[in-house]
Amino acid sequence: MALPELRTVTLPIQPGARPRDDELDLFGVTHPGKVRHENQDHFLLATLHRQMVVHGTSLPDADWLQLPSERLATVMLVADGVGGGVAGGDASRLATETAARYVRGAMQCFHTAGTANEEEFHLALRAAALEAHGAVLAEAEGRGQAPGQPGARGFATTLTLGIAVWPWLYVVQVGDSRCYLFDHGILRQITRDQTVAQELVDKGVLPAERAAESPLAHVLSSSIGGHAALPEVSRIDIQRRGCVVLLCSDGLTKHVEDAEIAQRAKTMKSSEQLCRDLLDLALERGGTDNITVLAARARVSAEAAG
Repeated sequence: MALPELRTVTLPIQPGARPRDDELDLFGVTHPGKVRHENQDHFLLATLHRQMVVHGTSLPDADWLQLPSERLATVMLVADGVGGGVAGGDASRLATETAARYVRGAMQCFHTAGTANEEEFHLALRAAALEAHGAVLAEAEGRGQAPGQPGARGFATTLTLGIAVWPWLYVVQVGDSRCYLFDHGILRQITRDQTVAQELVDKGVLPAERAAESPLAHVLSSSIGGHAALPEVSRIDIQRRGCVVLLCSDGLTKHVEDAEIAQRAKTMKSSEQLCRDLLDLALERGGTDNITVLAARARVSAEAAG
């Protein structure tokens, strides 16, 4: 597909106009929870220019990503390491870094060329996930672990990657971290959980209302570094001002229901407030896993003007 024209929008802002950088409301937070000693989640929230301007990340050193220029895209990424110990955290960090580098390079190529059709862009996004999968497999093998077999050391991770190229949001999914869109008062899950329980639901074997309580609800059928990585790509329209994109690890959704996420998104004052409110709610209910929440929106005209 052709990349959007890079232009400056002047006030008053009309619905659907491409937002300026200073009109984006972006925030991300991660927390180990109340039970786990280590946080195996990693996230990245960035605007992609010729390189990236990092607005928030759990990565220890992201300076290599940064160099301001005109915005090409906005990037949101959540990776939730699988298993105990440090290996899951290492896998999620490596997947985050590898996918970010790949996306940065791909977007720069598309920008330089001036065009990229829809099929090429989808292939590039799937390739980003598979590049991360290959990097994690190679690292596991280097540590003496059989490729594709996370085992007790858990060298695998989920990967949910959202790339906003105005007016579309492209979402790449591997695993069971989630991407939601809140628009017109309705919360919609964009991604499909790649779990054994969801596979049984899709086949009609397990009723959907029982999936969350199934012991297979968090057994991944697809993961970065696991026995299979099967990236799925979705595209949604995000041009309406005020719609909210939310990414999270399952540390949030284990404790907070979709209706509760929707209610807080409906009354949110900022992306930071929404993320912190959802994190606090998950912690109040036990915080049994690492919790990561990212939110992004383009402010409505009244906010931008004020």
